[in-house]
Amino acid sequence: MIQCSECEFFSRGPGGQVTFRCDPFSTIKEPECLSKWQLLRTSELGQKLDRMVAAYEATLEMYKRIQPLQEKMFRQMEREIDDIDDAESWKQGDESVDEEDDRDERRP
Repeated sequence: MIQCSECEFFSRGPGGQVTFRCDPFSTIKEPECLSKWQLLRTSELGQKLDRMVAAYEATLEMYKRIQPLQEKMFRQMEREIDDIDDAESWKQGDESVDEEDDRDERRP
């Protein structure tokens, strides 16, 4: 059995990173190579999953910090909308009074 370090598809980077350029469909030399490749792939996927979980947790933490600010913004927006509605209520107020008068006149 060949050791991975002796294989032509193995390379070590300047920082000591190990890189495998083997392709399980064309460049596998021995059956053990496929097993090693599967283990490495599983390990890589585990690392990616760990990074995704860390990113998700960081996002949740950011949302927790932003939540009070969002609530303040929503309350302020509600106040502004209520102020606008109150400012324009004189337009609707006359119509509602007219409708009430019409209803009163229709009653026997």
